[in-house]
Amino acid sequence: MKQFIQTAIGILFSFCLMITLLFTSIEAVVYWTPGYFEKEYTKYNVTDDVQMTMEDLLQVTDEMMAYLRGNREDLHVDTTMGGVQREFFNEREIAHMEDVQGLFLDAISLRRGCLLIMALCIIILLLLKADFKRRFPLSVLIGTGIFFGAAVVLAIIISTDFNKYFVMFHHMFFNNDLWILDSATDMLINIVPEGFFSDTVFRICTTFFTGVLVILGICAALLFKHKKTDK
Repeated sequence: MKQFIQTAIGILFSFCLMITLLFTSIEAVVYWTPGYFEKEYTKYNVTDDVQMTMEDLLQVTDEMMAYLRGNREDLHVDTTMGGVQREFFNEREIAHMEDVQGLFLDAISLRRGCLLIMALCIIILLLLKADFKRRFPLSVLIGTGIFFGAAVVLAIIISTDFNKYFVMFHHMFFNNDLWILDSATDMLINIVPEGFFSDTVFRICTTFFTGVLVILGICAALLFKHKKTDK
């Protein structure tokens, strides 16, 4: 029974670790990657589509990203487009981004909750005098493998028709149609075209899968070292 409890806690720890790593991968791509937005904007000629200088466009982007993290009260952002001073976002876009901000802040809260659960798992395992040399890395390896396998299957499915699953995602997480934007009137869809989304998803997946492989490698190395020690 004690070994079963240790394994279950280890798997729970690994699931929380994977969720934390996933959300951190998203944050790393869109917040920590130097020049990411400028590179994507250049790739898709976004400045031409919105008739803005790169400097002004990046300033608007900075304000938008600050808003998503709750570091800005609203999205009433003034800028210059086509030589005319105006607000970048219209009311429909602002309403949609309020929904997006809610999802983003919920993800941050979920990550904090996962970190708390991970800490509690370690405390419980310490109190149980668990086997951190073999049982714990093995259970983390099992849990990570399960999560990783599910993530790979999901990534393969999404890659078969990105637009289809992009729409499904929005139907799952939004209870309105505010996310359906018109490129003629809504600037948000012009600065984040479908190619931008697919590039970003690919980069997030690459970052996440790299982190998972590192974790799997560490667990495997610990198990291998323990096996050699036993001999």
